[in-house]
Amino acid sequence: MQIAELLQRARALARRAEDEGAKQAYLEVLRRDPTHSCALNELGTLALAGGFRSAARTAYLQAVQHHPGNKIARVNLANVLREQNDPCGARQHYQAALAIDPDLHEAHQGMAWALRELHLDGAEEHWRRGFAGHALVSKPYRGTGIGPLLLLLVSARGGNIPTQLWIDDRHFTIHALYSEFYDPDLPLPPHALVMNAVGDADLCAAGLSAAEKLLAHSSAPLINRPERVRATGRAEIARRLAAVPGVIAPRIEAKSRAALLAADDLHFPLLLRRPGFHTGRYFVHVATRPALPAAVASLEAEQLLVIEYLDARGADGMARKYRVMFIDGVAYPVHLAISADWKVHYFTADMARDAAFREEERRFLDDMPAALGARAMTALGQICTTLGLEYAGIDFALAADGSVLLFEANATMALVPPGGDSIWDYRRPAIEAALEAAARMVLRRASICR
Repeated sequence: MQIAELLQRARALARRAEDEGAKQAYLEVLRRDPTHSCALNELGTLALAGGFRSAARTAYLQAVQHHPGNKIARVNLANVLREQNDPCGARQHYQAALAIDPDLHEAHQGMAWALRELHLDGAEEHWRRGFAGHALVSKPYRGTGIGPLLLLLVSARGGNIPTQLWIDDRHFTIHALYSEFYDPDLPLPPHALVMNAVGDADLCAAGLSAAEKLLAHSSAPLINRPERVRATGRAEIARRLAAVPGVIAPRIEAKSRAALLAADDLHFPLLLRRPGFHTGRYFVHVATRPALPAAVASLEAEQLLVIEYLDARGADGMARKYRVMFIDGVAYPVHLAISADWKVHYFTADMARDAAFREEERRFLDDMPAALGARAMTALGQICTTLGLEYAGIDFALAADGSVLLFEANATMALVPPGGDSIWDYRRPAIEAALEAAARMVLRRASICR
């Protein structure tokens, strides 16, 4: 079989969602021609769709090395670097793509993100050039029969719910619509179900407002109403959940830099956070008043959140953070991270090095009510009701009296499968249960409305 025939075979298999066969066909093309640009790009895209970022990056990197003038390869590589939170590397390749084609809207879209992340000027112009006229992206169905039509609302500025692992083109024809840039006078694409993935209330105010206006033209079932997401900003949700019995929520107030530095009623230690960022970025602990100016300067923003510091350490001196997802009204345990640092995230915690910590997490995942106790479980149920979202999550610790010590609760919580190492095998059933519940929720609503 000639290379052209192998390439067509790979594409046909990919269209039918026969990904392993497509992968082997692409690899056979590359065995015969290791520099084949289409095979490298398309193999990378196939890998990325399957969640294999490292493999996708390798394929795209080879495409760029062998074909530096290929604008699509440049954008593809930059997009992977974006997903890996490397704005400097991504910006380099977006710039290269725009040097080749100054009107390439995909490169403008990515450049807007990179400039925002790097606090450089010009993001708004790139957003306009990237999304104006390109606010709708359709992904064809790769399953069998007829795929339900799903309208996925997203924000151009980020802050979206990560849905890739439970909404895919094997089950739906997906119309992704960037709400801020879609002309409200245009009809919406055909759809039987709407998933609002605009999830960060602090970052996506414009996206949520635009989504509400667009949805006035839809009568389809809706997951995660924008007005309910809007009420989950960090300060607002802390205020709302503080009224729930069994919840201890921090006082949170938005202040300008000038007002913060001039304030004489601050209580230390405190936390400062730049709105719209997650995974611990732009989030600092300020122990004393003299440390305040440097901390404020490091966050590089005119508006900051001043957060009351709640001590999440247990009797052993370690800080703990539990994550629970609320999916279709049911609570699913996702992880427990234990760390010596006050800023607890699973990827920086001490779980890999300490078998006792992993055993504690296993007990939580296997029997959440026994691990948390009745007071916290009752509070979690009321939190789920208060949020009123079909998909959301909460990060929290346990107070000494068994109350929920709130960190955050919103729609942007991610479900991240553990790595391949066997030490994480105990985590896989819990993650799979939550992912299956999310997929089942969407499919059930799609089947009802068909």
